[in-house]
Amino acid sequence: MSKLIYLDNSATSFPKPEIVYEFMDSFYRTHGVSPGRSGFDAAIETEEIVQNTRKMLTGIFNGDDPNRLTFSYNASDSLNMILMGLAEKGDHVVTTKLEHNSVLRPLHHLELNGVIEVTHIPFDKHGYIHPDDIKKAIKKNTKMVVVNHGSNVIGTVQAIANIGKICKEAGVCFVVDASQSAGAIPIDMKAMGIDALAFTGHKCLMGPTGIGGSYIMENLPIKGTRFGGTGVRSAQKTHLTEFPYRMECGTLNTIGVAGLYAGTKWVLEQGIEKLHAQEMALWEKLKNGVKDIENITLYCADGPANRNAVLSMNIDKFDSGDVGTLLDVDYDIACRTGLQCAPLVHEGIGTIDLHGTVRLSIGPFNTEAHIDAAIAALKDIASIPR
Repeated sequence: MSKLIYLDNSATSFPKPEIVYEFMDSFYRTHGVSPGRSGFDAAIETEEIVQNTRKMLTGIFNGDDPNRLTFSYNASDSLNMILMGLAEKGDHVVTTKLEHNSVLRPLHHLELNGVIEVTHIPFDKHGYIHPDDIKKAIKKNTKMVVVNHGSNVIGTVQAIANIGKICKEAGVCFVVDASQSAGAIPIDMKAMGIDALAFTGHKCLMGPTGIGGSYIMENLPIKGTRFGGTGVRSAQKTHLTEFPYRMECGTLNTIGVAGLYAGTKWVLEQGIEKLHAQEMALWEKLKNGVKDIENITLYCADGPANRNAVLSMNIDKFDSGDVGTLLDVDYDIACRTGLQCAPLVHEGIGTIDLHGTVRLSIGPFNTEAHIDAAIAALKDIASIPR
């Protein structure tokens, strides 16, 4: 494991900063209790970590009310609650062909059940959505526009502020999946016109798996879709409608929140822009190192602007899964292969029948030596006679 070159950070960032491991361990040993449920010191101190994490993330997204920053398992979990909480019978939803299944599947189930109608906007040959295409797709009954901020397959980062302006002018709700961007790309929900944002903790925010959440802007008419214990007004038969309880029930994943707190704090200390620039420098080195290798095809990899450090490719006459196995077994390089839970992206780039792509995604702890090793390995594999 010590030799592993990890290039699968779009799935889960790894390793985490040492402070994340240390803080989670010390926190759980002393504060492994339910937050806000009791009046003893440990419970109060645990609640303080929860609230401080809400405040920190609210600041990152430029929200106003930390109580509207709510926690969940991950972005998929939050997107389910947002989409199910907003959709009503007869609504029309505009989304894109860049989406992850965390958006595609909830919307498909709503459409399958006759609740909504969905329009999927295609992306161009460079991997970007044209905001005017979204504008043209909005109808009288359009309830919301749902857009992936950064693609987990091709790394392109969309013009969210331009799309948000269109949504505001049309009076429709703007939902953003920030799974790949929260902690990597600055997000200002007010300036970008975002009404609801879903994020996960285990990627660019450097937290553990099993923790994520959402921020819901004030006055957004979203229904709660989960009901249960809150530790507040327990005699009330109906679930509480105020935030954060509208989007939360049961005991929080406090160890996950603690890890997210430590990870987010580390990211802020390093600087979001600085980390992103560091990763993109390695991305450019990787792209330049493989783009001219015979038999390798890159997808939507024009340049480092408006993107994350994600590079998707294929090697002629190789199944992407076989390339991933060779990288793992022969070179100790971890990557992601296949459809990456985003089938419409692969339809758009023509890789659906090739079983997807080989995806290399760079994180804060990758080095130039890692990139050199990946380039050499890919060159070796591409030269294997087929």
